[in-house]
Amino acid sequence: MKIAVLVSGGVDSAVVVHRLVAEGHDLHLFYIRIGMDNGEGDCSAEEDIEMCQLIARKYGLPLQVVSLHEEYWDYVMDYALKTVKAGLTPHPDMMCNKMIKFGFFEQRWGKDFDKTATGHYASIKERDGRLYLATAADPVKDQTDFLAAISYDQLSHLLFPLGDLPKSEVRRIASEAGLPNASRKDSQGICFLGKINYNDFIRRHLGERPGPVVEIETGRKIGGHKGYWFHTIGQRKGLGLSGGPWYVVRKNVRDNVVYVGNGYGTGKQYGRTIHLQEMHWISADPFEEDSLGMRCGDGIRIAFKNRHSPQFIQADMVPVPGGGYVIESESDVQGIAPGQYAVVYTPDTALCLGSGMISSEPPRQRKHKKANSENLSICDTDSM
Repeated sequence: MKIAVLVSGGVDSAVVVHRLVAEGHDLHLFYIRIGMDNGEGDCSAEEDIEMCQLIARKYGLPLQVVSLHEEYWDYVMDYALKTVKAGLTPHPDMMCNKMIKFGFFEQRWGKDFDKTATGHYASIKERDGRLYLATAADPVKDQTDFLAAISYDQLSHLLFPLGDLPKSEVRRIASEAGLPNASRKDSQGICFLGKINYNDFIRRHLGERPGPVVEIETGRKIGGHKGYWFHTIGQRKGLGLSGGPWYVVRKNVRDNVVYVGNGYGTGKQYGRTIHLQEMHWISADPFEEDSLGMRCGDGIRIAFKNRHSPQFIQADMVPVPGGGYVIESESDVQGIAPGQYAVVYTPDTALCLGSGMISSEPPRQRKHKKANSENLSICDTDSM
């Protein structure tokens, strides 16, 4: 099979190359290069490319460095900055996968190959003749939540050769194969821009706007901040407040106020109801067909995540009359941040079904809040 492999210079994509070569496939390696927004190069990118060249030479494979610089800044970072400025919490990694790695790359280069392979920790499984995005064997490294916005066509062209391996096994394979990056640290941070300081990046684009930090229980000003866009719901670190722990529980964008609650048990940082404006279903809409056996009353039983974490939360999900969805969690959910995405899974957490952006309330429910919230039919958990 003729396969395009997206390599990053890290150990994961290197082991992908090693495994696919062992299977006898015809590989062509690609490195997607993204520069900084000021047009300057990135020293870490040069190191990454050098590592990719070593892998290519080791296996005698072609390596092509391609640029999607303008597309990245126009579609991923523009979205992220607009979302932050609106007081919401963006998910640039999810958008990066959808628009850059599996969007523009596929349109320009990936389309010429049978498949495109990456080092993501995820799997693809078939159920009744249909492909589904599936969770990885390593629950800590699982990255399906970063992939939950891709389309079915994109999924159908992908390979995730590491989906059946724990990270420790990936390291072991790399070491035994003598890969030059076997012990290289994993990258952290924003997609393609992992080594930048996030606050410095936001400051350069949005500047500073000093305002008060207010204790939500008392209304008392207890500190200051340099702009609400530096803070997100659920944040604990970087607040500069004594007598904590303090958590960001609300933001007033108009008045530039950040509200915080004190203590691990403050109820203001938890909730059980999550509103979604809409849902992106990757393979099938479980409300339209129940091939996975999730239906219960007017809704479906699901597991979900609202942040990158190994933990799944069990819940019921129902459609809202007039548009949108409501997730009712069985347990308290910390840091429900509008703008972030709720990623929906089957109750057994085996399949990732899609994602929806979290909002304060579904737009059409705001005018009819009482009627709709009382009429939603939630599944009885004892019936499952």
